[in-house]
Amino acid sequence: MATNEIEKIVQDVLAELMKKGLNSAAVKEHVMSAALMNTTVSPVAEEKMVSLVSADEILVDKPFNLDAIKAMKKVTTARIGIGRAGARPKTASWLKLLADHAVAQDAVFVDVSGDFLKRMNLFSVQTAAETKEQFLTRPDLGRRLSEEAAQTVLQYCEKDVQVQILVVDGLSSTAIEANVADILPALSQGLKASGIKVGNTFFVKHGRVGVQDEIAKLLNAEVVISLIGERPGLGTAESLSAYIIYRPNEKTVEADRTVVSNIYRGGIPPAEAGAHLVDLLKQILHAQVSGVKLTRIS
Repeated sequence: MATNEIEKIVQDVLAELMKKGLNSAAVKEHVMSAALMNTTVSPVAEEKMVSLVSADEILVDKPFNLDAIKAMKKVTTARIGIGRAGARPKTASWLKLLADHAVAQDAVFVDVSGDFLKRMNLFSVQTAAETKEQFLTRPDLGRRLSEEAAQTVLQYCEKDVQVQILVVDGLSSTAIEANVADILPALSQGLKASGIKVGNTFFVKHGRVGVQDEIAKLLNAEVVISLIGERPGLGTAESLSAYIIYRPNEKTVEADRTVVSNIYRGGIPPAEAGAHLVDLLKQILHAQVSGVKLTRIS
């Protein structure tokens, strides 16, 4: 296949990715370089490349049980029915893998946009991790606020609330921007409608789960819930988790946290998750425990 033909196919692929909000320089670089290295492709793969972003795509030649493949693809994002060209993946499957990998990298390395935070009316503070590299290589720095951040939190947040909500980038900025606009109103409005005193929600940049412990102590909050981006995979980069802790102290361990994960359009819908979290927070406030201790008395 001529280089100009490959470029045309790649542009079609990138156009489809852009429709899903997944286009980036990293995606373009990975897809283009892979395509140029695979200048000989089968006619079937060539025809399929322009639609490789479709989850319904089946590239197995003459499958023994097509219905079984279709049934499996409906219930999983695993790479089923991707086909083979000898010992190698078909070009369309390979490009899809590289595109998804680039999207996952973007989720980790790209920051949550200032426009999004402004739209959500969230002020921002940063942990002791000053750069993305520090955040990724020094998890301990992502578990505590910088001195400036601690002062900002004390200045803008009310103390002694029942529930303090945090939005934390974690390992996926994509998850934050894809879900918070739906989950946060359902969560905050549901809590207030239930007569629960809620603090001023804010955003934590370069944050890990454990940063909620310091914030709980700083504000003397009864419960802290962190909406945090999950580590992205090749199936999705949009998955969000909610970590909840009741009055953490120096003896707190990870088993003391209650977690609701897989919040995104392909898992627990964000608005539905918000309503569920309201009920869960009520249980935690009533029981005055979270994590494994809560399951023991539920």
